[in-house]
Amino acid sequence: QVQLVESGGGLVQPGGSLRLSCAASGSTFSYYAMSWYRQAPGKERELVGTITNPGGSTPGGITNYADSVRGRFGISRDNAKNTVYLQMNSLKPEDTAVYYCNAKLGSLNFWGQGTQVTVSS
Repeated sequence: QVQLVESGGGLVQPGGSLRLSCAASGSTFSYYAMSWYRQAPGKERELVGTITNPGGSTPGGITNYADSVRGRFGISRDNAKNTVYLQMNSLKPEDTAVYYCNAKLGSLNFWGQGTQVTVSS
């Protein structure tokens, strides 16, 4: 069982930045692929990006992103702190959503409670 707690959401003006954090419980955090999803009002939950578990040639994990955020958002993980981050730059009003952290390992799949991000002037 993995418990995920997101933090760092809030209100930001267009063009601004936020960094979300997701703290995970348990000693097997480094085995999990970690993802960020978001869900805007009236829309389905969508994948923002993923960082794989660290491997031999890629100790930091491999990242990939949705087209809508590539070049603006960055995912990183600190396995010593059991934490994954989502750095969001050049935010747009359409980035407004509840952002969720996800941990996946095989058939195991865990979600955080979400944190609200609002981009508005």
